[in-house]
Parts: sequence; C-alpha cells; structure tokens
Amino acid sequence: MFFQTNIKINGMACVAAAIGLFSGTIMAADYTKNPFTLAYDGAITENVKGAVNINPVKYKLNGLDIAANVYTPANYDPNRKYPVIVVAHPNGGVKEQVAGLYAQRLAEQGYITITADAAYQGASGGLPRSVDKPANRIEDIHGMADFITQYPGVDAKRLGLLGICGGGGYSLAAAATDKRFKSISTVSMFNSGRVRRNGYVDSQLGSIQQRLQQAVDARAQETAGGEVLYSGDANLTDEQIAKLPFDLYRQGYAYYWKTHAHPNSTFKYTTSSLLDLMRFDATDHLELIQQPLLMIAGSKADSLYMSEDAFAKATGTKDKELFRIDGATHIETYWVPKYVDAALTKLTAFYARTL
Repeated sequence: MFFQTNIKINGMACVAAAIGLFSGTIMAADYTKNPFTLAYDGAITENVKGAVNINPVKYKLNGLDIAANVYTPANYDPNRKYPVIVVAHPNGGVKEQVAGLYAQRLAEQGYITITADAAYQGASGGLPRSVDKPANRIEDIHGMADFITQYPGVDAKRLGLLGICGGGGYSLAAAATDKRFKSISTVSMFNSGRVRRNGYVDSQLGSIQQRLQQAVDARAQETAGGEVLYSGDANLTDEQIAKLPFDLYRQGYAYYWKTHAHPNSTFKYTTSSLLDLMRFDATDHLELIQQPLLMIAGSKADSLYMSEDAFAKATGTKDKELFRIDGATHIETYWVPKYVDAALTKLTAFYARTL
C-alpha cells in the first residue's frame, strides 16, 4: 500500500489539553507517585495477576549495563508465543515517558513490548553521561531486539519496531539493515542528524562550519582530560520558553520539565557528539527498507517536514503509509489522549496486519 491519510480530532479537546500542558497542573504525570517512576497518565502502579505487567530488566550491550522495561500482555503465559515490539524513545527522553506509554498501550493489545534507556543516558551505563551518537542509538535498537527475542514467550518471527521522535529516525536507520524487524513504524519522526547539522527547520545553515569547530574543540578538550562540554542544556523561565520560535521547543520544554518530567531525562548532550551527529542523516539508504512502513505525524507539527522527506525516500517498500493526525503538534502526540488514541488505533491495525 502507498497512500497518505488524515484523521480529525475534536478541537475543544485539543484546547483543553493545551491548557493542561502549559499550566503544569492539569493532567500532570508525577513520576514520584509511581513505584516504577513512570511519568505518563494511566501508568501501571502495581503488577496484578491477569493484567498487563511491567518487568524492569537489565542486560549487557557492548560492555554497558542497559536498563529496560518489558511489558507483558494480560494473562501472559511464557509457554505461549506472542508478537513483540521494540520501542525507541525520543532524544533526551527516557523509558518512563512517552516510550513507556506506547509500550504499555501496545501490551494492552496483546504484544510483548520493550523500551530501554539509550546507552550513556537515563539509567543505562556509560561515561561521560549524555553522549548522543547515532551509532550508539542505532546499536541500542539492535540490542533491544537481541534481548527481547530471547525473552520467554516471544515469537522472534513476529518482531516489530516503533520509534518516537529521534528514536524514529534511528529506527529507520536500524531497520534498513536489520531484517529481524518485520514491520516499522514511527511517531513524530525527528531526523537528529539533519537538525544538528542544519538547525531546526533548516534555520542554521550559515553556522555549520562554526558549530563543527566547536565540536572539534570540545573533543580535543575531552581528550586532554579537560571538562566535558555540553550542548542543549538550558534552564529557561516560562517567559523565555514562551518566546521560543517553534512549537516543538515550547511544548517540549513544558513536557520534559513540567508535566511529564523525570530526573533521568535531559535535553543536554556532549558537544563532541556533534562530530558524529552532523555527518549522520536518518534518511540515508532508506531504499533498503523493504518491510511495511507506517509513519505517523501531527498535521500541525513543525517537524512534519522530516516525516514527509523520509517517506518520499523510502522507495524500497510499496507497503507504506504517511498518516497525519489532523490538528496535532509534535509533542501532543506524546500525551494528549485523543491524539495518542488515534496513533495507537493506527498502530494496532498496522501491527495486526504485518506481524
């Protein structure tokens, strides 16, 4: 299949949701009140026999300890065989936020799911902290597949992949060569390399060489044993956030710092990571993806151009769809109930057909 569709969402519900996002009080998800520190509404608070359960796990990946959560469906029986979905989290996010929400909701549909903190990030190991290199993020996805395909009850022949935001870009890159994944989907895909290189909405084309020099200088300082330098680390006031030029950044600060904050989540990344990020592009070699592909994005997302670009370049599969959720912005697909429901309705049908 090769088509593009839209879905309409009640406008007043969107307005109410937006009020909740920026007030920091309505619909806030407090990780401190959840025994698993989950930071999303409707999160599991205890494992109950016969219900969807969450299982914190750790495993090794290239010598590092990786912290992950495995969600098992209701009435899980390790002697049965279940389809399974790997969920890759956004840049700066952790498994307890939107990735956990989607993993839990998919487990409610009968899938075993896994979402892990990226190496060097969250509760996973690796020094210095907050290294954000594409090769590592892609390897994280391969590593989740390695671990979960050995998990009791998993049918390794029915393995799907879901990437959210930056995890979506890295999922496209991983799936291009990792044919264990039988189908791939993204929600609000973010091409980390393009943005770090060109700026968001290609707004920093004139400073590429200057920023590359900063990355080189930062690496040289690290190599000499000096202080590790970071980019993307800012403590902004509400007034400063309101003046940011893009919805993604304004709503992103509210989501990650207020309504769905988690102490392991951070915007910052090592400045030296830009050496790797700026030469990466999530859309390279997308013709290698021959598996079914579903890309979901909000029609009002200022990041929509990245999903559209990737969709056009995925020429190796004819079973592909770009699904626009009418009225949704990038961050609203993370938590606004009707937008999340719309995305999950589409995902559930897609995985039921392809897995």
